[in-house]
Formats: sequence, structure tokens, C-alpha cells
Amino acid sequence: MSAQLPNTAMSPAFVVLMLSLLLGLQPIATDLYLPALPALTAGFGAAMSQAQLTLTSLLLAFGVSQMFWGPLSDRFGRRPILLAGMGAFVVASVGSTFAPSIEQLIVWRAIQGAAMGAGVMGARAIVRDLYAPTEGARMMSKGLTGLGVIACASAPLGGFLSDLLGWRLSLMAVAVFGAITLGVIAWRFEETLPVRNPRALQPAMLLRTWVQIARNPTFRAFALLSATSYCGLFTFLAASPFVFIQVLGLSKTAYGLLMMTMSFSYIVGTFICRRLLLALGVRRTVAVAAVFTLVGGTSMGVLALMGVQNVWAIMVPFYLFMVGHGVHQPCGQSGAVGPFPQAAGAASALAGFIMMIAAFVVGGWLGQSLATIQAGSGTVLPLTNGIAFWSVLITLTAWTLVQRHGESRPGPQRQTPGVAPRA
Repeated sequence: MSAQLPNTAMSPAFVVLMLSLLLGLQPIATDLYLPALPALTAGFGAAMSQAQLTLTSLLLAFGVSQMFWGPLSDRFGRRPILLAGMGAFVVASVGSTFAPSIEQLIVWRAIQGAAMGAGVMGARAIVRDLYAPTEGARMMSKGLTGLGVIACASAPLGGFLSDLLGWRLSLMAVAVFGAITLGVIAWRFEETLPVRNPRALQPAMLLRTWVQIARNPTFRAFALLSATSYCGLFTFLAASPFVFIQVLGLSKTAYGLLMMTMSFSYIVGTFICRRLLLALGVRRTVAVAAVFTLVGGTSMGVLALMGVQNVWAIMVPFYLFMVGHGVHQPCGQSGAVGPFPQAAGAASALAGFIMMIAAFVVGGWLGQSLATIQAGSGTVLPLTNGIAFWSVLITLTAWTLVQRHGESRPGPQRQTPGVAPRA
């Protein structure tokens, strides 16, 4: 790869750093927060369903906001949208830290999620601005490796801060990360959108673009792969603090260290992804990764149903699931945007919206299922049954839709007069 990228003076290394910071907003806003969730729930005297709303409201706002951030970035460029979004993220993170009630915390977390949408949507669009689909999958994998490193640090740090200094310090750490990301964007990030689309925000044009994107079979295959894989991860993130801390008796710090090992297996998956992409291409890479997903998810479910309910009966199978996740996410996220070089913001937004709406539905179901833990039932089944269910859906998607439609075919593009579409 050359020292500089087309249409920008930014080095590839700096682009990977930017992708890592922007994509890392998700684990920072969730993984760092999770060890504090039981203490936060008890501190506010809140019900389990309200505690889950602090996660699901963030994800719902995150998903919906991308539908606005994407077209805005196609119209005005990536840089101003990233600056606005990250500024709002910092403000909302500070508001969350000092929220006096669970209701106000839910509101601030929703604002935080909406602001986070600008960053994550922007990362996917930047990849399509600069790279063709296959190379984009490799670059997305590098960015997601950075996400994995951030996730490795997030959970132990969140557990340590919560145990030592209280749960509010965990939320303040999110604000610090957001401020660092904002500073890096303001300092070095250069615009990557080659041509702004002055019609991107016209309602008729916007609706037509979304319909064209949604009708593209390659988009549907990869968007579903990303969504089902993320739902499996979200099931674990939302249920695991209650299962490991309240049912299996781990401390918050020990839980955070356990989450770090999970993130390490995800990093391994992203390295495997890059190797397999060079040797096998996208479709066969996804098919191979689905073997890890299926074996890990179903073995976890079977062990729990047989009465084997301990930390390692959950974590060892989940390591396999996370190796598969480290392949499915970069391939799914870049593959969904790949057919739309002239509408990367809109395609990224729609893919993110689908992913987060699915996670929101899962969060609602988990809020009800986890009430049994709060009542003292002592079961791990809401977690293990959910992972087993999603592992089957991920595998079916990888072995059918992705194999049939995984070759990126350009969708109908919005054309700017006098500008040829980019490869």
C-alpha cells in the first residue's frame, strides 16, 4: 500500500487509527459501562427493566440517528458531521455522569447514542470513500482490531473504576475517550468524500435512495449478517453482568477481566479474517467463520440445558463465537456498503439502523427474561439460549444469502452531473 491514500494526504496508519477510535465508541459506551450496571441499578433503586433501558435507549437512538447522519454526511461531507457528532457525544457523556435519577440517565444515554451514530456511520462511509469492497473489508478488519483492543481495556477499566471509585467514574471515562476522539478529528482528519451530493437531503431523492439500497440483494445479505452477529454479541453484553456477577458470583473487577479475554478472542478473529480474505475471498471466508459461530453458540446452549452452569462452560464456547464475530463484522459492514460508492453514507446508515433496531428488540426481550435473575432464580439460560439462537441464524445467513449474493454488484447510484462513479 502506498504511503498516502487517493484523494487524501492522510496516511493509511492514521486512517486505521481514526477507524479504531470511531468504531471504538461502541465498546466504550457499552463494555466500559457494563461492570457498573448492577451497582448503578442498586444505587438508583431501579428495576431491571429500567437498567436495560440505559442500554437499549442508547442503541435505539444510535440506530435511528444514523438514518439522518448518513444523508447529512453525503450532503456536507464526513468531517463536519464527525465534529458535530463527537461534540454532542462528549456533552451527553458528561450529562450521564452526573444524572440524578435513572430516568435522566436514560435520556442522556439516548442522546449519547444518537451522537455516537455519527462516528460509527462515518467510519463505514470513510472506508467506502477510500477503498474498493475487498480492500475495504481488510481495512475495516484493521479498524475492528483496534476496536477489539479498546474493548479489551474497557471492561477491566470499567470494573476497576466501579469497584474502587464508584460507577459514576466509569461514565466519566466515556466522556474522556470522546474528548480524545474529538481532538484527533479536529487535529488531523481530512475530508474523504470526493464529491458532495447537493440533492442528498431532498425527501424524494432520499426515499428513492433508501429503497434502491434495501432492494439490493448484496446489501440485504451482508446487512443481515452484521445484524444477526451483533445481536448475538449484544445478548451477551446485556445479560452477562447479571449472570456472571449475580448468578455466578464474580466481582466486578473479575468480570471486567473476563470481558477482556472475550475481546482478545475477537481480535484473533479479525486477524484470521484478513488472512482468509487474501486466500479465499469474502464469501468463503464468511462460510468458514460460520463454523466457529455454530460450534460455539450451540455448544454453550447444550451445556447449559444439561445443567453445566459455570463461568467456563459459557466462556470457552463464546470464545469460538467471538472468533466468528471478528470475521462477520468487517465482512458484513464493508459488504453492505460496497455496492454504493456514490451513496456510502446512506448505505452505511441503513445498515447501522437495521443492526441497532434488531438489538433494541433483543434488549426488550432480555429486560423481561433477566427479571427472573433479579427475582433470585439463579439461571444462566436467558444468556445461553439467546446465544444459541443467534448462532444458528448467523450460520444460516452466512451459508445461504451471503453465498448466493455476496459478490458486490453496483446498485443504482445517485449521479452528480459530470462526475463518473468511483470503483
